[in-house]
Amino acid sequence: MKTYNPFCEEMLAELQAALGAENVWTAADKLDQYKTDEETDPKKFHLPEAVVLPASAEEVAAVVKLCNKYNVPVTVRGGGTSLADGAIPVCGGIVLLTERMNKIIEMNTEAMYMIVEAGVRTIDIQKMANEAGFLYAGDPCSAESCQIGGNLATNAGGNKAVRYGVTRNQVYCLEMVTPTGEIVEVGARLKKCSTGYCMEQLVMGSEGTLGIITKATLKLLPLAPYRFDMLAVFDEPQNAIDVVPKLIKAGVNPTSIEYMDNSYVRSTADYLDFKAAPHYEDGIYVIITVETYNEDELDLKMEQLNDLCEEAGAVDVLEADDRIWSMRRNCQESVRLISLVSLTDDIVVPVDKIADTIKKIMEIDKKYPFPVPAKINAHVGDGNLHVVLCKGDLSDEDWEKHVYDFHKEVYAYVYELGGRMAGEHGIGAKKLGYMEEFTPAGELDLMKKIKLAWDPNLILNPGKIFNM
Repeated sequence: MKTYNPFCEEMLAELQAALGAENVWTAADKLDQYKTDEETDPKKFHLPEAVVLPASAEEVAAVVKLCNKYNVPVTVRGGGTSLADGAIPVCGGIVLLTERMNKIIEMNTEAMYMIVEAGVRTIDIQKMANEAGFLYAGDPCSAESCQIGGNLATNAGGNKAVRYGVTRNQVYCLEMVTPTGEIVEVGARLKKCSTGYCMEQLVMGSEGTLGIITKATLKLLPLAPYRFDMLAVFDEPQNAIDVVPKLIKAGVNPTSIEYMDNSYVRSTADYLDFKAAPHYEDGIYVIITVETYNEDELDLKMEQLNDLCEEAGAVDVLEADDRIWSMRRNCQESVRLISLVSLTDDIVVPVDKIADTIKKIMEIDKKYPFPVPAKINAHVGDGNLHVVLCKGDLSDEDWEKHVYDFHKEVYAYVYELGGRMAGEHGIGAKKLGYMEEFTPAGELDLMKKIKLAWDPNLILNPGKIFNM
């Protein structure tokens, strides 16, 4: 990996001149707050040498130019909700916070779009759209704390992806600061475009390695007036898994199909102090959301879903109220009740292979002495599984060995199916080694060439996705 210069007094003075002294932090207590994101393993923590808070694209550009001048890396941080070590400054240097760029600049209800800065919380975008009768369809589980810039940088998925697509499907165009400090706009507010390379799509999902997103124009949709959330409870994993392709083939066009194994049902109920959760002891949850523009259509689909779930072996079919959705959104947080150190996987496979993959992971997990069996929740409607491994009281050596061996087996199986190791969380630093091992050589070489062409000094978010 490239060698960088240490942060110096000369750079500090220039940053303070550009941003204001109050927006450049070097105190030890401040730096300590940004040594990790959602990572809980202290061995993965890295202290930055400075933290900066720009308020505009111009100030971001000034920071990036200084980083190039002094050969100091910069890691962008939004809400700090990365599960892939994406916001950890693994090479030291500067952490750039986007929280001061937090304005919703325009909401155009006539043309159905919204222009927002990168530091706006996703939930605030959703709420403003809803209050005006529209939908912003991006909906990661961390919506209450994550920022739209981070969603864009990782191409976040979430609960509505099965119907509306992921973050990249909700965006018209972006403003970004390039790795050399220029401010550029990519994309356009068009329904279709075949004018050169699709640059905005390349930047989204690049995890802050190809540019720093400062502003975005987002698509809005009419808000469906009719909605029903159904909870189908199963007592056999096989039945819960097998219902998914039946739902897809039935043409119901659900907004969400979410899966929680029983270990997650119990841990999230405990975390939320919701011991009255349906079938707490043995229930496996499949949560299905349907939205329509016609009340009769909703009634018809509800009936159809009920019949399909009962025929598939559901032991109970209920309305999924806000408490059930709160359980689903707090899956990750609930793990901390079980183990202070854990690892969340984010594999994605073709939708028709989701059932086989869950079965295979459960088989593989039985070979390993993890103190808690692998916990599985999934956006099963789009083939995206989250598998959580808990360290418990395993030694560091045993934990690292078992995790590595487990991943080797799981990723090999996933890639045989045509899947990938990240569906929505990104690669970050956590999966960097596996990325280089499993990505086809030609594809990885193209990625590295693009990175080097755009970021010749390797300033932006080094140590993420792959090594240079």
